[in-house]
Amino acid sequence: MGCFPCSGNSERRLEKAKTTIRNNNHHHRRDDRVQSTPDALRSSPRKGVKDPKVVNQSPVVEELDMKEILEEVGTQSVTTRAFSFVQLVAATENFKSDFFLGEGGFGKVYRGELEDTGQIVAIKQLDHNGLQGTREFTVEVVTLGLADHPNLVKLIGFCLEGEQRLLVYEYMPLGSLEDHLHGRRPNRKRLDWNTRMKIAAGSARGLEYLHNQMKPPLIYRDLKCSNILLGDECHAKLSDFGLVKVGPLGDRTHVSTRVMGTYGYCAPDYAMTGQLTFKSDIYSFGVVLLEIITGRQAIDNTRSATEQNLVAWARPMFKDRKKFPQMADPALEGQYPMRGLYQALAIAAMCVQEQPSMRPLIADIVTALNYLASQTYDPAQAHSVQNSRRPTSTKNDSERGPDAGNGLERIHLEED
Repeated sequence: MGCFPCSGNSERRLEKAKTTIRNNNHHHRRDDRVQSTPDALRSSPRKGVKDPKVVNQSPVVEELDMKEILEEVGTQSVTTRAFSFVQLVAATENFKSDFFLGEGGFGKVYRGELEDTGQIVAIKQLDHNGLQGTREFTVEVVTLGLADHPNLVKLIGFCLEGEQRLLVYEYMPLGSLEDHLHGRRPNRKRLDWNTRMKIAAGSARGLEYLHNQMKPPLIYRDLKCSNILLGDECHAKLSDFGLVKVGPLGDRTHVSTRVMGTYGYCAPDYAMTGQLTFKSDIYSFGVVLLEIITGRQAIDNTRSATEQNLVAWARPMFKDRKKFPQMADPALEGQYPMRGLYQALAIAAMCVQEQPSMRPLIADIVTALNYLASQTYDPAQAHSVQNSRRPTSTKNDSERGPDAGNGLERIHLEED
């Protein structure tokens, strides 16, 4: 449902790609509800817990075998803290149900408090019968051990002891973007326009770091709303890096790999060919941006057939500027700048183009979204959307297009 045929591909190949993504969506749904904060978690966990519910309680932390991933990353400078399992049992009060945050393909996630520092953290515990394997665990440890950016979730450490596999992250108190957009967080506060643009810009900056500043550059492969976590004041951070892949280097234009990701967010070109590029992430980002603007899910089977796929629903509307207000999330209640809406939709439209070469560069997306996030909208001072007037121009709207005059014309439509 999230993938579209490219010119020259047969229907049979497209259906095979769709089936692959459906399967991967089932096998790699990880931590969709991670970081939700039930009321029971407002009190700190007790310390000094005994008798953890495990067979192997050895305090010796085995050496994590990272050879395969380190060869890809090309560095030996991974530095993360190694925890004993007993330490994490104490932090979560023996994985008490009151501290449970969520569950995904990796396993269960708990809120905890580290005894030695008092730091509140989120702890993922690998399910031995789960669907995410040791390689994904290792990739995440290595990636976040090397990364350092304010828009990537911080990995505090890990535990590899006996059969136990756990990851320890900074705690993100506001949960995931998906929780706020799609109602999975109780007593959620409506995200206003300014907050949405702030989240979009922050997420783009995190992706830009992976693409342009990591050495070597990395392709995320799993960008979606449930993997964007929110800290204080809705500061956005990307999380869950088990599917990252080193991007094409030198003269290579793509990386050939097994198709992985989440159905609805996966770029159609990648789904049908297995050829992964940085532009694959750009498509996924465009889907996320559409969710932020419209409040709709990437795939929503509760809607009519023509509206189940967000991108398929949006594409015809991109062609008619008069329909742009219909695409805004009703939860905004008309409180958004019309010009800002046009600009944000123009970015999203460019990101989800079927041809990868026509999608913009992440650096240009960051520039455009940073601009939008800086344009604070004040409903009290603004005219109502229904009565807003378009700026005068010597050209008509069809000549100008939705991105005219707002800086988006500077987005380069060239290949990485």
